[in-house]
Amino acid sequence: MDKNDSKGCPVLTFQRMVSGKYKIRILWDLKDGPRRYGEIRNGLLRGASGSREIAPRVLSRELKALAEFGLIQRKDFGTVPPKVEYRLTRAGKSFVPVIAAIRRWGERHLTAAA
Repeated sequence: MDKNDSKGCPVLTFQRMVSGKYKIRILWDLKDGPRRYGEIRNGLLRGASGSREIAPRVLSRELKALAEFGLIQRKDFGTVPPKVEYRLTRAGKSFVPVIAAIRRWGERHLTAAA
């Protein structure tokens, strides 16, 4: 994370960290343990409305951004075929209760509107 972000508005910094189509859902799926790229992709497709496809470039960009913000860790096993695993960092794990609160709020307030 950019050092200048810590001096600005924490809400704006938070918004930058989690903005994007899949970031919060990726973090939520990783709460259950490490996942490989394909497992993350399949998890995002479950329950998704609309397109049944996620552009690899988009998913890779989201994963890279989460790693840059220190919310997830990427582990490359250096094997052929490639094996890469993603897991929550301590900061990422501390974000899970925030997502759970958002989920509870959505269950209470949005299910009737859907």
